[in-house]
Amino acid sequence: MEDGVSGSGQSGALSGHKAAWLGRHFGPAAADDLGRTHSGIPIRPLYTPDDVAGLEYARDLGFPGDPPFTRGVYPTMYRGRGWTMRPLAGYGTPEDTNTRLRYLLEQGATGLSLTFDYPSLRGYDSDAPEARADAGLGGVAIDCLGDMERLFAGIPLDRVSVSLVTCNPSMAIIVLAMYVAAARRRGLAAECLAGTCQNDFLMECAVTTAPQPVSPLASFRLACDTIEYGVRHLPRWHPVSFVGYNLEEAGATAVQELGLVFAHARAVARELRRRGLAVDTFAPRLSFFFAGGNDFFEQVAKYRAARRIWCRMMRDEFGATDPRAWALRFHVQTSGVALTAQQPQVNIVRSAYHALAAVLGGAQSLHVSACDEALGLPTEETIRLGLRTQQVLLNETNVTATIDPLGGSYFVESLTRAVEEHVLAFVEAVEAQGGIVAATERGWVHAELARSAYEHQMGVKEGRIKVVGVNCFAEPEGPPGDVFVQPPAAVRQAERLRAWREARDANLLKRALDRLDGALRSGENAFPLVLEAVEAGATLGEVHRHLREALGVWVMPLFGR
Repeated sequence: MEDGVSGSGQSGALSGHKAAWLGRHFGPAAADDLGRTHSGIPIRPLYTPDDVAGLEYARDLGFPGDPPFTRGVYPTMYRGRGWTMRPLAGYGTPEDTNTRLRYLLEQGATGLSLTFDYPSLRGYDSDAPEARADAGLGGVAIDCLGDMERLFAGIPLDRVSVSLVTCNPSMAIIVLAMYVAAARRRGLAAECLAGTCQNDFLMECAVTTAPQPVSPLASFRLACDTIEYGVRHLPRWHPVSFVGYNLEEAGATAVQELGLVFAHARAVARELRRRGLAVDTFAPRLSFFFAGGNDFFEQVAKYRAARRIWCRMMRDEFGATDPRAWALRFHVQTSGVALTAQQPQVNIVRSAYHALAAVLGGAQSLHVSACDEALGLPTEETIRLGLRTQQVLLNETNVTATIDPLGGSYFVESLTRAVEEHVLAFVEAVEAQGGIVAATERGWVHAELARSAYEHQMGVKEGRIKVVGVNCFAEPEGPPGDVFVQPPAAVRQAERLRAWREARDANLLKRALDRLDGALRSGENAFPLVLEAVEAGATLGEVHRHLREALGVWVMPLFGR
């Protein structure tokens, strides 16, 4: 059977034999004795060819590099080139993080990923009253163009791809503008810059919410402004990374993660087409960021199903004709929420399995979370261990010797199809709410995340979901060992901000900010005006204040309707 589908007579005989076998070994109720994935998808005790009946190889799997890309987006996958090892870094001042970035490159990182502190994510300068206590905590403090230059001093931006992560659109538009401006000051052309920024409005309005966020509609507009500018002017940059990772951290199951991501990506594709961009032009520039969680085979199936869904969405719904527009590319970060403060060394094992699932699922880029992240930011030792986990996986295990080694598994193919079907149903549920923006404005997204997070926590509390070291195999423990102590950043950043403000041209700055206000209120693409403002010396907090004043602020709903 070249297409992998059994003949009807043979399939019927097999089904009967399997039923008898299950009855002998699992009892008469074997058909109802189902486990479940973390998303609630039923799992049978045994899978055979009849569980993939109807599967057509060319239509549903294809060869690597061929649609629907279930088996991988590149023909040679890791035999031709390994995934990008992109560890996450960010703390303290730009100089502090620059030291960590240089260290990671010396240790073999092949890409960089930056996380920003709480004030920056929420649009405040480090010396603002709301920000002083948190400046430089949980990420690097970035207040002005000078900070961006210090952050990447000595790092070859024309040779290293950079991911600007945990960026809300109202912050991403500013940070990417600073990044472009810093490259210009270094004499680098826009064509040299490779990387991505998250730029995901769900981060602003459903996950990392600010005290005064702009509305979902305004955040979505700013995200699309940045994407449009990137597509037109930054040919090697991915101006959005649809973020499933933070949704998973907030409680989403694998099905919800993909469902929200694809509902969002569909809305962006519609908006960019409305703005006059051709789908074959913008679709190859859209990227994705997924979580690597505990349910090993569901994670593998999630990555494989994601590629197939995207291919069919772009080809069949949006009419893309360029195969590059059909191919979904994604980064994986191993789960942070799965890591425990109890017995933190066990997290090394958890993250290694998460990473293996990402590689077997065909990720293009990977970050392995450090084992001490439940306690604080990683130390140099633990972040190096996360990087070494990837290097062992690539260089020692031989899992890259063949492409998609789990392809053809009765269980994996059946689960991939089940994940796909559940995700498509969830996407349609979002459509029934009026689309992803309306679903967020109404609180429907928040209610979905809260419900699944609560169900998971109750499962852990009641012992139905096992967590080693927490509700099983627990041990008395003393205080934690070495925990990374973040250097204070507020005083240093405040002094630097004072000097920065004194040195700039006040008239030039006012003209730039006035033009930005006009663009925000008229509906013009705001990115070029944000770029002009930061080059005139505007700080992140000043630009963000203008965004809030022009676009208005939003009160997040407590409950969905």
